[in-house]
Amino acid sequence: MSLESTLQQAAADGKLLETSVKNIQSLLAGSTNPVYLLSVQELVDAGEWTELNDRFFASLKFGTGGLRGRTIGKIITKAEQGTAAPGERPSFACVGTNSMNEYNVSRATQGLANYCVKYRKNAGLSGKPRIVFAHDTRHFSTEFARKCAQIATDLGCDVSLFDGPRATPEMSFAVRELRADAGVMLTASHNPAHDNGYKVNFADGAGIIEPHATGIITEVNAVKSESYTPLPDAERGTLALLGEEMDEIYLKRVETLMLQPELLEKAKSLKIVYTALHGAGGVLVPRILRQLGFNLLTVPEQDVFDGRFPTVASPNPENAPALAMAVALADKENADIVIGTDPDCDRMGVGVRARNGKMQLLTGNQIGSLMGWYRIKTMFDLGILNESNKDHAVLIKTFVTTDLQAAVAKAYGIGVINTLTGFKYISAKLEKYEQALPAEEKKNYRDLSDAETRDLRLKHSKFFVFGGEESYGYLGTDFTRDKDGNGAVVMFAEVAAYAASQGRKLIDLLDDIYAEFGYFLEVNHSKTFEGAEGAAKIQKLADSYVNSPPTSFNGSPVTSVKDYSKGGHKDEEGDDIPKEKMLWVFLEDGRAFAVRPSGTEPKIKYYLYGKQQPKSGKFIAEELVAAKEKVSEGLKTLWTAIEEDIEKRLV
Repeated sequence: MSLESTLQQAAADGKLLETSVKNIQSLLAGSTNPVYLLSVQELVDAGEWTELNDRFFASLKFGTGGLRGRTIGKIITKAEQGTAAPGERPSFACVGTNSMNEYNVSRATQGLANYCVKYRKNAGLSGKPRIVFAHDTRHFSTEFARKCAQIATDLGCDVSLFDGPRATPEMSFAVRELRADAGVMLTASHNPAHDNGYKVNFADGAGIIEPHATGIITEVNAVKSESYTPLPDAERGTLALLGEEMDEIYLKRVETLMLQPELLEKAKSLKIVYTALHGAGGVLVPRILRQLGFNLLTVPEQDVFDGRFPTVASPNPENAPALAMAVALADKENADIVIGTDPDCDRMGVGVRARNGKMQLLTGNQIGSLMGWYRIKTMFDLGILNESNKDHAVLIKTFVTTDLQAAVAKAYGIGVINTLTGFKYISAKLEKYEQALPAEEKKNYRDLSDAETRDLRLKHSKFFVFGGEESYGYLGTDFTRDKDGNGAVVMFAEVAAYAASQGRKLIDLLDDIYAEFGYFLEVNHSKTFEGAEGAAKIQKLADSYVNSPPTSFNGSPVTSVKDYSKGGHKDEEGDDIPKEKMLWVFLEDGRAFAVRPSGTEPKIKYYLYGKQQPKSGKFIAEELVAAKEKVSEGLKTLWTAIEEDIEKRLV
């Protein structure tokens, strides 16, 4: 029986989805790569229908964040394994329309290049488009980046390609520094080793938003084949490699994040252990910390670039196991703090020495609150912010990020803006503030120092003091327009130096913040549903909250429900909030939870919130301990109720 007949029979028998059959046909028709046909045939011969459905039930969607998916299948075919030894990375990426491979990378780059050409033409701009390509240490990231560079130059774009692994924020910075039209990062951020992705930033250095998002997606979806016709030689673009020179320019800007460099003289005993988790953070983080004078140790086994991430189950610094080796080294060397960044170094997780001598990992909300509080307080202490200009200062956070940061900012009299999840929305505000400057002032904005741009924004627009999201992403400047693990490491190390200069621990500073501004606790959970069946369950759950929102929950009446999927919401500045599949439930007893399908992983996420304010002006020690216990218990019972409710909604 022919392959086509076997596929049709499998569909008739209910083993293979109709969409899987169509997508297999589309892939094989749109490519001459022999690995594709051999892999499909091998999986069909073995009757691996579930694997085929997972790989082909859909086309990997190019969304506002680009692409993300498996680049190594759950089952690796012999054709994919190629000449690689068992246990080594396969020779070829996972075959499938729902996978990260050359087929989808090629389509994405063709579409992006086509959009950039049309964008410049419609804007009346002369010259070829320029696109910056960067990659982390993941499987196939290097090959994908080089493939992208070739395609873009063939289609008439000048390309700047980093000569090795780099952090996402440096890609963003390079887009701005080179006045490029777009930037692409080959990464799946903190996802497991089998994933990879294609992240697009636009000319402002930020993740794509409207109208560019729809424009690029339309162009990508119009590309049906990985094959293309290169332009004549005279019309093709050029290729330039980026390396040490760009690193130096970027690092000089990162150094300016230190508000009080003199603290290091008072905190020389502070010892930091850093781990790159085999990722791109190892390129610049140790270098910048040592240049600033911090006492630094790294985890040697995890300094090695390796897309297998062999020393961790998952390269996610949010998770305790990922930092276990760094904690062990910190205990051995009696270090004060542990810092880890994810593979593309846009996220940062930390552990701090607690009062009992053990290392305690902080949540993304706690890390952001410490840095936000310190930067706001210090800017007032230094006179950068004052009574006359504070109404031009702003802290930006996502809706699901702790309101402790809002409480701190409001107490100091600076503005607070909430955005949807996704750093591109924070970055969009930074672009708005830049564009609000007088025409003459903003003409050379990217050439000005941070102090100069700060003065301009404080006078004419809004000065961004700090921003972040609970998922371990932070930013303290606007010279890069993406969350910055390099910069976050510098900012957090300074907070640690400040605590050391005061003879205190970071845990003490955190409790000081709680005592003054209230105790806020956030707990994040998620449910993972993989493959075609999992996607359907996630959709069913998300729809159920919209169609049947709760009226009471865990013993408390529901006071309000906010559904952002229907639109019509505005932020604190009166700007429209784009539609988003996110729903909030607020309870009468002060607790709340939000639910949101992940845009990058096969998960549906739940965010739980509890808080308690001191009865008088400030918590005393005993009151704070009691508040922590009460709020924590309230969120435990809330999650139990949510899990029970999930089961009912999936019936």
